[in-house]
Amino acid sequence: MTEHNPKAFLPLNIAVLVVSDSRTESTDRSGKLLEQRLLEAGHKLYEKRIVPDDIYRIRAVVAGWCADEEVNAVLITGGTGVTGRDGTPEAVRVLFEKEIEGFGELFRMISYEEIGTSSIQSRAIAGVSNGTYIFCMPGSTGACATGWDRIIAAQLDYRTNPCNLVELMPRLRER
Repeated sequence: MTEHNPKAFLPLNIAVLVVSDSRTESTDRSGKLLEQRLLEAGHKLYEKRIVPDDIYRIRAVVAGWCADEEVNAVLITGGTGVTGRDGTPEAVRVLFEKEIEGFGELFRMISYEEIGTSSIQSRAIAGVSNGTYIFCMPGSTGACATGWDRIIAAQLDYRTNPCNLVELMPRLRER
């Protein structure tokens, strides 16, 4: 981003999904972090929900948001590990028309700098479904901060050069 960039900020409608069998609105920290970050960036919180780690419930919520023309992006925290009921990648991958492999690769590369080889346990993924960008991150607040601060925030900012995901959003081009 340069000070000579003539592009104006374009606020997006972003939905947040917390995948957890144990979190409630009062105990959720990761979803709140994402909500705070996106609002501070100037975006709008479309909706925030907490659902159990069940692939069909996750998929139903995300599919509903992708079908809603008002939703530009979905941030998901939780369910990306390798144990128990972790099923977020399996829930959303079938919705993707295109997977954004670079997100998971970059997330794990940055995570390696922060947590070492434990980063292999992350199955962070991203993709696009019906013009809606979906980002799946681990459930820890640190992972959500890493995902938003180091990758997602810039890609959801229309002013980011040389390119960003906002300029590729078909729903925004149709305005």
